[in-house]
Amino acid sequence: MSAHKNDRLLRVLNHLPVDRVPVWLMRQAGRTDPKYNQLRKNDGRPLEELFADTEISIKISLLPKRLGVDAIIMFQDILTPLTPAGAGFRFAPGPILEKPVRTMAQVKALRVYDPEVELNSVANILKGLNAELKGELPVLGFAGSPMSLAFFMIAGRSPNQKIDDVLAFIVEQPKITQALLEWLTTMTVDYLNFQIESGAHAVQLFESFADVIPLEIYKKFVQPTHEKIFSSLTPTVPAILFTKESPNLDMMLQSEASVLSVGSCIDLEKAQIQAPEMIFQGNVDNKILADGTKAEITLAVRKCFEQSGRKNHILNLNHGLLERTPFENVQHFVDVAKELGRIEGVSGG
Repeated sequence: MSAHKNDRLLRVLNHLPVDRVPVWLMRQAGRTDPKYNQLRKNDGRPLEELFADTEISIKISLLPKRLGVDAIIMFQDILTPLTPAGAGFRFAPGPILEKPVRTMAQVKALRVYDPEVELNSVANILKGLNAELKGELPVLGFAGSPMSLAFFMIAGRSPNQKIDDVLAFIVEQPKITQALLEWLTTMTVDYLNFQIESGAHAVQLFESFADVIPLEIYKKFVQPTHEKIFSSLTPTVPAILFTKESPNLDMMLQSEASVLSVGSCIDLEKAQIQAPEMIFQGNVDNKILADGTKAEITLAVRKCFEQSGRKNHILNLNHGLLERTPFENVQHFVDVAKELGRIEGVSGG
């Protein structure tokens, strides 16, 4: 038994038996939570200032504790590590980069920095969370993947409305893209190892645009960044690869990640047959929580457990919670997960 009072997540990550499948949600601390929305309203500052405020970030990170989740993920943005490099985004309300990446000179001008010096607030959040939790729950760190960050830097804003433009740039400017990804990969390795040193019990890499990246671009540009990052992280700490609705399970398995967080497009039963020792995270469709009834949420959770057999599994969604999701549906998802996720013949956790 580890020092954590609820160590189900860590036990699964270390291939140890648990009494039920652990559960947490991507974006569990965010706009679906009325307490978060009230806090934002009362505070009034732009998001980038909240991310830099250790006290507020700790407070927000801990809000989902009352849901009964099995892990706390720090409240932070995937764009945070770009600010010290000279590519900081401001939020108005969405992220805006004044000078989107267009030239090799811009890539070469990106500043290499020491996260211990420049991102001390992130270390303080992780240390503060562990101090507040006193071993009650594990704390997760994370980073955006090099390609996810590149999408933002090329688009100069949220890339969702500019996917075609970003992909065209990648195809037309492969040398600039490659140089940018190499810089971002080195930075991401340093950033995640820094989080581990600061107290993260596991870390997750977000490949947030995997669903729109053509296979050839994925093979040429994305896969090498995954392999480099996961082979360079502190080996004693589990590392999760999240790929948004990517069917490329073969490549994900080659990434050297210790956990694969998969989309609804992946059949967990077939995935486990293909990789019986791999730990899978996911993969209930976030739209069911946003728009479904409680009965439909229950059914989705039950189906997910039937596919995984409750073995080597962390229950989560296929992506982050959608803003329109009713908070009571989030609570129902966690409650049902704990009820249906019990494993016969195993006690404790």
